[in-house]
Amino acid sequence: MGDAGGGVAVPDRGRRAGWLGAWLLAHALCVGAAFAGPAAGGVAGEEEAARQEAIYHSRGESVPPGYVVDRSLLSYSAFLMPGFSRALADLGPSDRWLDIGAGQGLAILDYYTERYDAMNPRGRERRGRKARAVAVSIEDRRTPRWEETAARLDPGQIRYLAGRRLREYSRDELGRFRLVSDFTGGFSYSRDLSVFMEKVLDFLEVDGDFHTLLLDVRPEAASGRPPDPDTQYLTEIEHEDGSNAGVCNWLKRIGCAKVACEQDTRTARQVELYHVRKVCEAVAVPALEPRGFKAGTPPLRRFVLRKSSARQPAGPR
Repeated sequence: MGDAGGGVAVPDRGRRAGWLGAWLLAHALCVGAAFAGPAAGGVAGEEEAARQEAIYHSRGESVPPGYVVDRSLLSYSAFLMPGFSRALADLGPSDRWLDIGAGQGLAILDYYTERYDAMNPRGRERRGRKARAVAVSIEDRRTPRWEETAARLDPGQIRYLAGRRLREYSRDELGRFRLVSDFTGGFSYSRDLSVFMEKVLDFLEVDGDFHTLLLDVRPEAASGRPPDPDTQYLTEIEHEDGSNAGVCNWLKRIGCAKVACEQDTRTARQVELYHVRKVCEAVAVPALEPRGFKAGTPPLRRFVLRKSSARQPAGPR
């Protein structure tokens, strides 16, 4: 399953509806029905972990539907909050952009095209030679286009890192970034979501932005209502008494982070978009305990928000 088109224009919210509906309809064929419930630990948990690893390492015709490795920048602009496109357009030569779960790295490659500049005049003068970008992927999905683009750019303008999860990188290795994006990457797949967010915020500069989304999640607007019996939620966060805590509510508890959540109402599926801005260094992420995981694209995950769950502020790494 690939992305539509190769353009990189920033569409308005109305024009995005058709693309979103078509993409989500196709994606809906890949998730939901296979999930009877999250696997517990032990042998069952190990089996689910092995199934998920097989998805990550799949190639060619063995890549399951829904595991997309060729998303264009158009998809990012269409589906993430509009603030992502503005933040990207405003990056200058001294800024850095990190794309998590980058696949083939097409979003980054699209950013360095003349067409991007022509269709996104905002900030063009400030961009100059443009920001430096880093793509992170569990598997190396690069195509010849990546090597061709890297060869014509300044050395170190773009980097592609593969073979490790985000939590395995240190700040010394990656540095810091003005913008971090995650389009159904680690935020949708990580088995330890609180550790993942700690790493994202550690890599962000103060006043830097993180943009992501989740499919099939209970949106903040529905937090006080009973769950939809017809929806298989892929990511759930509960209190220890079993009541719904919600992803957006959890994010808003993070110290030194300003969070905006937006339900995407253009589809019958429950989709929520997130924008997290780091506002100071004393970041403290409420700890989540993983309680269930079922392999998929994305996987089904259950977490419990611990009562005394604020982690200590992240120090230098």
